[in-house]
Amino acid sequence: MFLAIRELTFARGRFALMGVVVALIAILTVLLSGLSVGLVNDGVSGLKRLPVTSLAFQHEVAKDSAFSRSVVDTSAVDTWAAQNGVAEAAPLGNTLANGRTNQGVEVDLALFGVEVGSFLDPAVAEGQRLAGEGEVVISSTAAELGISVGDTIALEPAGTPLKVVGILGEQHTFGHVDIGYLPLRSWQEVKAGVRAGDAAPERIYNEITAVAVRAADGADIDLAAGDKAAGTTSLTLEQSFGASPGYTAETSTLQLIQVFLYAISALVVGAFFTVLTVQRKQEIAVIRALGASTRYLLRDSLLQSVVLLVLSAGVGVAIGVAAGVGISATPMPFVLEAAPIAVATALLLILGVVGATVAVLRITRVDPLTALGGNR
Repeated sequence: MFLAIRELTFARGRFALMGVVVALIAILTVLLSGLSVGLVNDGVSGLKRLPVTSLAFQHEVAKDSAFSRSVVDTSAVDTWAAQNGVAEAAPLGNTLANGRTNQGVEVDLALFGVEVGSFLDPAVAEGQRLAGEGEVVISSTAAELGISVGDTIALEPAGTPLKVVGILGEQHTFGHVDIGYLPLRSWQEVKAGVRAGDAAPERIYNEITAVAVRAADGADIDLAAGDKAAGTTSLTLEQSFGASPGYTAETSTLQLIQVFLYAISALVVGAFFTVLTVQRKQEIAVIRALGASTRYLLRDSLLQSVVLLVLSAGVGVAIGVAAGVGISATPMPFVLEAAPIAVATALLLILGVVGATVAVLRITRVDPLTALGGNR
């Protein structure tokens, strides 16, 4: 008799209203997914592209602000390089700076100091790699501001000049700030605020932010043993993301919003089908009186909810992706990726079916005698 399927076409307005609600939730899910991925990329894309296994910071440094507080002696690099399972170890410097190009473009940069020729020295898509002091290689997103190879960036307030020699092929950002790679010695002078022509204290050339460690293929590094030998505190590359400014707060906030969104979707779908089941009580009683089993009725009703959810979510995802494409063209940190969207859509469908299942379980309590006037 397929009562549930026939209802989808008969009560089109009722189900269309529910479909619109589910579609709106799906649109919001896609947009939140794109915003979440975009914020992560804008916050730690530079760290994600570092060819490292772990980073060794100052001993007992606060892990949520390791990049800004850590000061490590360069001797720790050799200590880490001698550890079992370590393929390479190299110094890494990090600091935030702002400046102005000779073309009048203002720019904020997260300066990463690296040894020229080390495994941290990045390849470029335009121009050339670092070759000497006073040079900088910038992220592609920084170049979009109007900076070109050959421009000079004067860092404030010391006025230290950096010549742009190369542009990276992908987004490299740290804490929502574009990254600029420069030779380690130049970074140490910038970090210490040394002005051009001034004599720099020798001690600044022994200070770095962290030791970048790359494991040999298939090797597991004993981070605790390395830290004990070098007097450092190590974080895996993934753990170091939490030390990026705002990363933990942003991701936690978006995850909490997504959890509430999924819970709301389950409640909305469950409430809708609860009301629908109550309204269909007489029809269901008639079908049961004709011999339909509870299992058949449950399957029929769940099929109705699955059809509604799949169609509505499909429309919502399509609209969300179309809207996301438009948002991606704006400065907003928004990135559409298939995997997060697929996971979010699957969760929406699963939780919607769970909510509908809880609602249609009321069918098991419908008395077939109701259809025969047994309640009179």
